[in-house]
Amino acid sequence: MTRLGYGEEIRRWRVEKYKEYDRLSNVKPVGNLTQISAESKKEGLSCIGESDFDFLCFVNGVLCVEADINLNTIPDGIDLFRMDTRVYPGHCMLLQERQRQNCLQPIRNALCDNGYGDILLSSCLWVDGWSTYLPPLPGEARHERAGPSTPSTYGGMFEHDFVVGLRCHCPSILQKWAARPRHWPPQRIVQKVVSLGAYVTPVGCKGSENYHMEWRICFNTGEAELVNDLNDTQAKVYVLLKMILKEIIKPDNKEITSFVLKNIILWQAENNPQTKFHARSLFYWLHDGLRELRTAIEKKQLRYYMIPERNLMAACGLTDALQSKWVADITVMMEEGPRVILRLEKVRKAIIASPEPLLWLSKKMMELEMLQLEFFNRDWQCKNENREWRSDFIIQAIKRRMEEIMTEVVINMIQVGSSSFSDLVVRIIHCILCFIDYLTRRP
Repeated sequence: MTRLGYGEEIRRWRVEKYKEYDRLSNVKPVGNLTQISAESKKEGLSCIGESDFDFLCFVNGVLCVEADINLNTIPDGIDLFRMDTRVYPGHCMLLQERQRQNCLQPIRNALCDNGYGDILLSSCLWVDGWSTYLPPLPGEARHERAGPSTPSTYGGMFEHDFVVGLRCHCPSILQKWAARPRHWPPQRIVQKVVSLGAYVTPVGCKGSENYHMEWRICFNTGEAELVNDLNDTQAKVYVLLKMILKEIIKPDNKEITSFVLKNIILWQAENNPQTKFHARSLFYWLHDGLRELRTAIEKKQLRYYMIPERNLMAACGLTDALQSKWVADITVMMEEGPRVILRLEKVRKAIIASPEPLLWLSKKMMELEMLQLEFFNRDWQCKNENREWRSDFIIQAIKRRMEEIMTEVVINMIQVGSSSFSDLVVRIIHCILCFIDYLTRRP
C-alpha cells in the first residue's frame, strides 16, 4: 500500500500541500467566496490521477445560526439566517433574520415567502443562482447539477465538483458530539473539530416534501481533521474499502458512497482503543469494516458520525435486488479473508510485480505527484492582483522536471517490457501532459 502511494509520509505531505493550496487560493477571493479543498484530496488519500477535485466554497458575510442563539451578539453587516431543524435529522431550513444592504444577487434570487410571513432561502434556487452568477472559467465545461454540486471539467481532463454553501454556527450539535465517551480522537482534536464549526450545503433529504427548501448540515473541515488523525493502519483500511466499493461492489447510482465508508472507519476508531490498530491487525479491521458495511446494507441503517440521529442509508435508492446481491457479495469477500485484496487490480499487480521495478516506478510517480502539487501552488503565487497568470523560473523548472520524469518512465517501460502498470502510467502521463498544456497555454 505504501509503494502504491498510500503511505503515511506521502499522505501527510499531501494534506499540508492542499492546506497551502487553500491558503493561496483565498488571498484574493472570487465572488465573495472562500474556497476549501474537500474529500479525498484534502484527506491525503488520493493518488495522482485518482478521483475528482472537490471544493466547498462558503459565502463571506453570511451566517446561519441555531434557534437559541442571541442574534444581538452577532455584528451588523452580516446576512443572517436562523436554522429550523424541525425536519429530518442533519438537515434544516433557513429563515431570513437580517439582510445586509449590499446583499449578493444569488442570495436575493433564492429567497422565498413560505406563505406564513417567513422568508426562506431555497437550496434549489441557490444552486441555480450561483451557476449563473459565476460564469465558467476559460477552458471550463459545466455539467448537469449533481445534488448540491456543480460538476465541471477543465481543459477537457480535470474534473471538479464545486459546492457553494454557508457557514453555520451550531454549538449545541458540536458540543453533543464532543461530550460522547470515546477512545478516539484525543481531546485536542475534539476541541479543534469544535472550533472549526459547521456548514450547510444546498441539498435536502431525499423524499422530503420540503426537499427544494432544505439544507444539509455538514462538517467538512472537522471531518478532514478527524481523517488526518487516523493512524496508518486505519487510513489503509479506509483506502482498501474504497477500492472494494469502486472495483467490486460498483454502485451505479451512489447507493453507497465513500462517505458511508468514512463513517464506518470513524466509528471503528471511536469505539476501540488505538493500540488495537497496527500493521498486523490490518486484515482484522478490513474484515470488521466489511461486516459493518454488510450490516448497513442489510438493515439500511448507518448512523452519521457527527449527528447519529441521521441515517446515512435513508432514501439511498437501494433496491431489494441490489441489497440481496451486495449482502451476498460482501459475505463471500469476508469468507475469503486476506485473499480478498487480490481482487483489487492495483494491489494484485503490486504483489506479483518484481519489487525493484515497482519501487522505482513508485518513487517516480510520487515525485511526479509532488511536482504537480507544487505546480498548483506556484500557479496561485504567479497570479497578479487581477488574477492574471504569469510564469516564472520556478514554474519552468517544475515543468522541465515533470517532463524528464515522464520520459524516464516511458523509456523504462519500453526497455523492461513490463505491462503490470502500463495502463495506469499511461493515464497518469496523459493527465499530466494535459495539465501542463492547459496551465502554460492560458491567456
